[in-house]
Amino acid sequence: MNELVNILPQSLLDSVKTWDSNVLMITVASLVTWIIWRILFSRLEILVDKTRFHWDNLILEALKMPISALIWVWPATISVTFLLKDHLETAWIGSLKLLIMIATFIWIMMRFINNVEQYILKSSNRDETTVQAIAKVSRLFFIILGALTAMQALGLSLSGLLTFGGVGGLVVGLAAKDLLSNFFGGMMIYFDRPFKVGDWVRSPDRQIEGTVERIGWRMTIIRTFDKRPLYVPNSVFSSIVVENPSRMHNRRIKENIGLRYEDERKVDRIVSEIRDMLSQNPEIDQRQTLIVNFDGYAPSSLTLLIYTFTKTTNWIKYHEVKQNVLLDIGKIIHSHGAEIALPTHSVQIDSANTLFQSSET
Repeated sequence: MNELVNILPQSLLDSVKTWDSNVLMITVASLVTWIIWRILFSRLEILVDKTRFHWDNLILEALKMPISALIWVWPATISVTFLLKDHLETAWIGSLKLLIMIATFIWIMMRFINNVEQYILKSSNRDETTVQAIAKVSRLFFIILGALTAMQALGLSLSGLLTFGGVGGLVVGLAAKDLLSNFFGGMMIYFDRPFKVGDWVRSPDRQIEGTVERIGWRMTIIRTFDKRPLYVPNSVFSSIVVENPSRMHNRRIKENIGLRYEDERKVDRIVSEIRDMLSQNPEIDQRQTLIVNFDGYAPSSLTLLIYTFTKTTNWIKYHEVKQNVLLDIGKIIHSHGAEIALPTHSVQIDSANTLFQSSET
């Protein structure tokens, strides 16, 4: 071993002994460390793929990029120290290293939260709105934690900062009240959950109707039925009535059907047969209100009230069921020799007046 050392050039030996103060050697050491990390990551990746516990995959994936970046950035700060020590004050390098560690930790946590969010949304039937809300709050928590830690690392007093924040927060709150109202409006949507992503919503107070695409901190994106995006500030939802048809249990069929006055004697049998037909229809929810009755004398027809509920809430399926019900009602009416009334007007002409007018003419 000593013979091998004696063969090596003295300059190389000096560089090895002082590798930690040599920029080139630090770069080489970073490259070697990075290669070792990549090999180790590949081995760990194979191991975690064999386990049934998926969280280890999420943790390992979150570590991949930040650790690789840290392997290069951390030695770079050491190299900068040696390059600048004879020209500039390098005391700030220590704070820079601490900031790098804080940023790396926050980066890892952000990646881990994103991985968990995507995994839960893909692998299980979870409420997308709830998962996204928890992920956003978690990211906000770590961002605030990282910012406060970084400020303390830079020598700022947190107590003074919080005192200033109390006064500054009042000023900012007054200046950005719309932004804050939208923020808290978004929080209320997440907590109260009047709707979630994918729901069909509409407001009778405003011209808002469509499918919810995204619920953000400031605004909610609703895709209207003509495929236009509608951007609604979250504060609006605290002052308007919002309907959520996606959460209805049934859809209602309510029709007023008119018969001719000459079919008055057939009304009882027609009403009874229509009621029996609806009671036996498998698409009609028998637990809900079912009304089939003669409802009144209209100017040109005898009005029948049809009032029932379908089992399905699907908009397309509902119209198919409603179509079949109306066609069956029409068949029942025609089977009794009756007809659905048309809007008509009767004009009575007095023949005596007509003759008088004619003779006068």
